[in-house]
Amino acid sequence: MHRRASSNIEHMFARSADSVNLAGESKTSVVLGIDPGLTRCGYAVLEVQGATQITMRALGVLRTSPDQALPQRLAEISLEIEELLDEFHPSVVAVEHIFFQSNVRTAMSVGQVSGLALSAAARRGLQVEQYTPNQVKLAITGWGGADKAQVQKMVKQRLGLNTIPKPADAADAAAIALCHIASNSLAMKIHEAKVRSA
Repeated sequence: MHRRASSNIEHMFARSADSVNLAGESKTSVVLGIDPGLTRCGYAVLEVQGATQITMRALGVLRTSPDQALPQRLAEISLEIEELLDEFHPSVVAVEHIFFQSNVRTAMSVGQVSGLALSAAARRGLQVEQYTPNQVKLAITGWGGADKAQVQKMVKQRLGLNTIPKPADAADAAAIALCHIASNSLAMKIHEAKVRSA
């Protein structure tokens, strides 16, 4: 089962601040970031309030055992994704989109789990967005060629944590959610500029 932020996150990651300033949304919204994987599926739930505050509500990993058959593993992850949606009521689900994976077997399992998340969100009428690893790196660090350590360091900084989130899958999910928030903020600014100049 996955780790619940409301009971565990304060013990896992001591915050250096209650919220983080970031220009963006004009109302409260909840973003669920998902880093799909069959053995470890990272998730992060971030709340954006007003135009400036980001609060981490949940962070963790959904795990399945390689000893289980594939259908059972997918069913388990599907149920846990549904539980996350029921518990946190996100308005947006942001999922990593893999264009290329050298390991075909890994790519297939990542694609299957990604499909579960996309389907669950779409069935509920939620906004669904996909971001490539390069888009995430660019949004988080300002450079599309950043390595995992650089991304994790920026996630720690942007969420006001005292330590880098672990495992890496959870940090990746937080980066995906932050990527959406940053991208949405930029899109809103562009739209507002167009409206003003019209």
